[in-house]
Amino acid sequence: MKNIVKGVIAFVAVIVIGIAVSIIIKPKDKAVTVMGAVGGGKENFLADPDILAILHDKYNINLKVDNWSNNKLIKDPIETKEKEGYDFVFFSDERFYEYYKRPAVADEAPRLKTLKSNIVLSTPIVVYSWDSICDSLISNGVVEKIQDTYYIVDMPAVLSYIENNTKWSDIGIKDIYGKINIASTDPVTSSPGTTYYGLLASIMNEGYVDESNINNVLPKLKDFYKLSGFMNNTPADLFDLYLRMGKGAYPMIVDYEKSIIDFANNNPDGFNKVKDKVRILYPNPTTWNSHCIMSFTENGTSYVDALADPEIQKIAWEKYGFRTGVVGGDYDVNSVPIKGIPQEITSATKGLQKEIYDKIIEALKN
Repeated sequence: MKNIVKGVIAFVAVIVIGIAVSIIIKPKDKAVTVMGAVGGGKENFLADPDILAILHDKYNINLKVDNWSNNKLIKDPIETKEKEGYDFVFFSDERFYEYYKRPAVADEAPRLKTLKSNIVLSTPIVVYSWDSICDSLISNGVVEKIQDTYYIVDMPAVLSYIENNTKWSDIGIKDIYGKINIASTDPVTSSPGTTYYGLLASIMNEGYVDESNINNVLPKLKDFYKLSGFMNNTPADLFDLYLRMGKGAYPMIVDYEKSIIDFANNNPDGFNKVKDKVRILYPNPTTWNSHCIMSFTENGTSYVDALADPEIQKIAWEKYGFRTGVVGGDYDVNSVPIKGIPQEITSATKGLQKEIYDKIIEALKN
């Protein structure tokens, strides 16, 4: 009898061990390749090895992307060179994302059916300047420091300086030669520049700009554009020049908030050299640049859902400076090595419709 019991126990043990081993060595579900057509401005984020590992290990996703311009994404068939369809499209500007939701016009490819869409990554327009310039602007009532954050509380005054050819010396800055200006990328060719000029249009019109009043603002925008002089086409180049050449060559520039966070993480030695001199000024109001995604397949929807992963959102903010989630966000401004970044952007004007931006660009071209 004892031998029978021992035999049964041994048999059961073998079965249990076999089941346990099969669970341990059972291969994971095969990861699927998810293809996306993406606009610029987030290449490093999309290629981040930690994010790719999270996508693979937690969601069985291997990500593959092709770079597209936003204009092509709304005009051309969204397909690979091999005529294969994409699983998702990732715009780098909300105006194109909103435009894609409308029916295609005569010279555009038919719209693909969207399964899920979200605004995923956002960053506000800011003005980068320097400590002594900021101090002078505070003295002139143009900038105000609230807690650790600097706000341009009188944007019309800044625009008036530029429009009236005011010199830096006229507002008490004796060590900078020339007229007051805020350098930006070219709005005709660059998304940050276009977004900035949309903000200018709203400020010049004392509120929101639409089809009914844009023509009233265009002459002022054109004059402002003429006064701005040479412009870079690439925001990364402009930000690099600002940091390398200093306040004499670039007293103030327009760029995205994310740029300084990205720079601090990728070039800590360089950041340590300038961190006490750089000033981030938040226009009141400012406007957002948002990266928006649409899925066309179930695999694409899986990727959209995965982007809400807390670990991915944490990396997006702390490493690349993209704000995520709802207003106020789950991100912690104290987790980045930059002082003066507010937890919330409380004063912002809505971006303009694509047709309004198109009118601004066409007017500036001429």
